[in-house]
Amino acid sequence: MPRPILATVHTQALRHNLAQIRHATLDAPRVWAIVKANAYGHGIERAFEGLRGADGFALLDLNEAERVRALGWRGPILLLEGVFDARDLELCSRLGLWHTVHCTEQIDMLAAHKTNVPHRVFLKMNSGMNRLGFTPQSYRAAWTRLNALPQVDEISLITHFSDADGAKGIAAQLAVFEAATQDLPGERSVSNSAASLRHPDVATDWVRPGIAVYGSAPDFPDHTAAHWGLQSTLTLSSKLIAVQAVQTGSTVGYGSTFTADVPLRIGVVACGYADGYPRHCDTGTPVLVDGVRTRLVGRVSMDMVTVDLTPVPHAAMGSEVTLWGCASAANHGTVLPIDEVARAGGTVAYELMCAVAQRVPFAVD
Repeated sequence: MPRPILATVHTQALRHNLAQIRHATLDAPRVWAIVKANAYGHGIERAFEGLRGADGFALLDLNEAERVRALGWRGPILLLEGVFDARDLELCSRLGLWHTVHCTEQIDMLAAHKTNVPHRVFLKMNSGMNRLGFTPQSYRAAWTRLNALPQVDEISLITHFSDADGAKGIAAQLAVFEAATQDLPGERSVSNSAASLRHPDVATDWVRPGIAVYGSAPDFPDHTAAHWGLQSTLTLSSKLIAVQAVQTGSTVGYGSTFTADVPLRIGVVACGYADGYPRHCDTGTPVLVDGVRTRLVGRVSMDMVTVDLTPVPHAAMGSEVTLWGCASAANHGTVLPIDEVARAGGTVAYELMCAVAQRVPFAVD
């Protein structure tokens, strides 16, 4: 029998979250399904069925684009960071990819590219994030140069918000973008997950929700996934493989970081940091055993974690453990939000999703 750890991708939850974002943005814009980082760790092939209701797929590298095309997708695919080498433009032509242009060097590549089919490009502005993009002062000149190239067809306009999830908000960056693009033709795309949910009045042609599609609140802990009507799309589950009786004063795990102040039953779970569970999670991190909320005790080790069975007196070897996501129907489908586990580990849900280890088997429901 294989080790009882499993990651499950929930197709219906992906569909639901995509629809929820459409509804939140007043059903007006078109929606990119962001599938970079192998669909945020879910697996492009596993997530595709739940996301095929999107208007396009946005990702980072050509291999991911080839995989989406191989699944039968004939609609738009956008390379969010554009091409990294002039030779990449050949594959863009062959696969019909749209791509971001964020620097002069990428315009140079297009100018030297020989093609019979002009490219659809998204010209990126650095409106304040200070990662990729042309400055507002140089943006119009970049647009003018692109517009003069026979290798370029339609030019769309794009930027990315740095603080859509917090109090600083998007107003300043949006004002910069709007001022610099005034009177320029082309579709616009500015809103990520947080902007789509927190600022739905910002009407552009395309929204680019990432983490929200995968069931995590982009502004946690200010709001939860449930507040935004989002459902868990990835469950990491396992089982108890042993139960220990621990006496008062006894310690649990490496470093003896946890000491029992009363007699406890401790469950040993087949899951550790080698499976992608965050090592920085410690005593108090929430976990579900047979759908009942309890806590980790002691340190996370390579292959095991230990949990307090006090709230689950009936638990025994083989009991279901939900590290994050949804417990089984037999355990009432209780949900442990991935955001809570990520916060306990001092990280974000993005990292937990992307970090599920290769040795963990996946299923799709």
